[in-house]
Amino acid sequence: MLPYVVGIGLSLGVAVFARWVGLDRDRAFYPIVLIVIASYYVLFAAMVGSVEGALLESIVMAPFVIAAVVGFKGSQWVIVAGLAAHGLQDAVHGHIIANAGVPAWWPAWCLAYDVGAAGALAWLLTRPQVNVAGAAA
Repeated sequence: MLPYVVGIGLSLGVAVFARWVGLDRDRAFYPIVLIVIASYYVLFAAMVGSVEGALLESIVMAPFVIAAVVGFKGSQWVIVAGLAAHGLQDAVHGHIIANAGVPAWWPAWCLAYDVGAAGALAWLLTRPQVNVAGAAA
């Protein structure tokens, strides 16, 4: 339960902090968050020296990088969908790829973080008075 609580808490804390200091005024903020989130499984494979694992994780990472670029160039709603989809990927990751480097708590934490970040960005995008990454004025 704790990984879920901490994941949601941190995602919302990062979103509030980014809004407060203005980090999310740049359109690149949430796409970069999505790319970094998606890259961690590759990192975990590399940490245990699994070339095959890093390659497989890179293949799984690719659609999220594509979503980040498409969302950066177009609608930020693609980023919302990408973050939410990565949360779903966290839920099934262990059934798809065996990666000994993934900490036991990571999938739950990352799922919660991803869903929290997707929700925060979706909420910001629906606020017409808020300028989120150049999307609304």
